[in-house]
Amino acid sequence: MIEIIKALILGIVQGITEWLPISSTAHLILLNDLIKLDVTPAFWDLFEVVIQLGSIMAVLILYFSQLNPFAKDKDEKEKMSTYRLWFMIVVASLPLIVVALFDDFIPDNPAIIAFTLILYGILFIVVERYNKTRDPKIKSMRSLDIKTALLIGCFQALAVIPGTSRSGATIIGASILGLSRTVAAEFSFFLAIPAMLGASGLKLLKYILKVGLSFTLSEVILLLVATIVSYVVSMFVIKNLLKYIRKHDFTGFGYYRIVLGIIIIITIIAKSLLA
Repeated sequence: MIEIIKALILGIVQGITEWLPISSTAHLILLNDLIKLDVTPAFWDLFEVVIQLGSIMAVLILYFSQLNPFAKDKDEKEKMSTYRLWFMIVVASLPLIVVALFDDFIPDNPAIIAFTLILYGILFIVVERYNKTRDPKIKSMRSLDIKTALLIGCFQALAVIPGTSRSGATIIGASILGLSRTVAAEFSFFLAIPAMLGASGLKLLKYILKVGLSFTLSEVILLLVATIVSYVVSMFVIKNLLKYIRKHDFTGFGYYRIVLGIIIIITIIAKSLLA
């Protein structure tokens, strides 16, 4: 029962942090150090990625109409606009596909996580202050061009470094390139679909090749609980994040990242002194 409660907590954290620019991977790694889900290291590597499928389902359901080019209520122009959106998503996903081939060589080191949390926290504050002096050039998805989409994809590729945050890197990049906060956030949501599906599929394949399809009943239950909870929480977070950024900027998330990074550094130092 205690392991199910841990999976529930991890699902909540995944659902919240996947869409906020504060790094879901960092929070899951740090949280697992505290509550330690009683599973093998190989299953944990699979668990922390597969539960993202719940978050993906939230995006697909919330934006199904906008992302579905076959909707009967769309005319030809609207269908072509949807195809164009998917083309931009594919283009922006290319850099991550290339970089993801090497993500196994990047360690989940607490010091690295702390550094990237602080670095991107500072970047959020700087970018938001810079954006106060200019109007966004791209205020709708239809204004997004191939070059901008590809550059946003390059920023997303930086998320292979633990603590970066896929949504954080994407939103920062999009903001620098002139997208409005709403368009930057929504495009980040859309980019999560191929990114997270690809990551989950790759982790599952590696797990099968290494361990095989030898899931225990308890492992299946843990995955289902965390994934379902991640879906429910993601639905709530996505809706409210969009409401939030219509009236506020991302500066608060920048300060949160910096504080969390400093806490991790203090913890690392304290552990080394007590060792």
